[in-house]
Amino acid sequence: MRSTIKIAIIDDHLIFLKGLTMLLEQEEHFKVIYSCNTYSDLMRNLQSEIPDLLITDISMPQINGIELSKMIKKLYPTIKILIMSSYSNMVSTDDVDGYLLKDADSDVLIEGIKNMVWNDAKVFHKDFQPAAKYDFNKNIVSKREKEIISYIGKGFTTEEIAEKLYISKHTVETHRKNIFNKLQVNNIAALVKKSITLGLLDV
Repeated sequence: MRSTIKIAIIDDHLIFLKGLTMLLEQEEHFKVIYSCNTYSDLMRNLQSEIPDLLITDISMPQINGIELSKMIKKLYPTIKILIMSSYSNMVSTDDVDGYLLKDADSDVLIEGIKNMVWNDAKVFHKDFQPAAKYDFNKNIVSKREKEIISYIGKGFTTEEIAEKLYISKHTVETHRKNIFNKLQVNNIAALVKKSITLGLLDV
């Protein structure tokens, strides 16, 4: 008899989080032990109960999904990690146990989870091509965000960037916040350093 698969989910999009939780709870052999929309909530819950599988997105506040996966693997090596993202190729196969798109068919998701936990299999969507290590950080930055990184690297202020790109100051601030979240930095010096390392910024 197959054992029940205990699942934890973290995603900052509440509609997706609730929908995925409801879908998985309908499956006979699945039990969603907790669903979290912040990294802090996840870490608190992990102290009380360890899931068999963690489902996470890539782009989230506080920590991105790949760095979270690496940390979880170090702290809780038995947990299987499944990335569910809108981005098609953001990780190397060394970083996670599975990678599916958020628009994946429910049957593909359910069978994928079973294969990962019961058969110790790696599960990736059919068009998946492994990215080089750390390439995910570079790839999830949009064209507009790369433009803003370039201007930040040149020392332009928010007002100056808004004027250059013909967008509002508020829009620039939103892009800056997203860039900081995606690259996991908290100041301009760290942003510039990491952008150079990732090839997002020329020196």
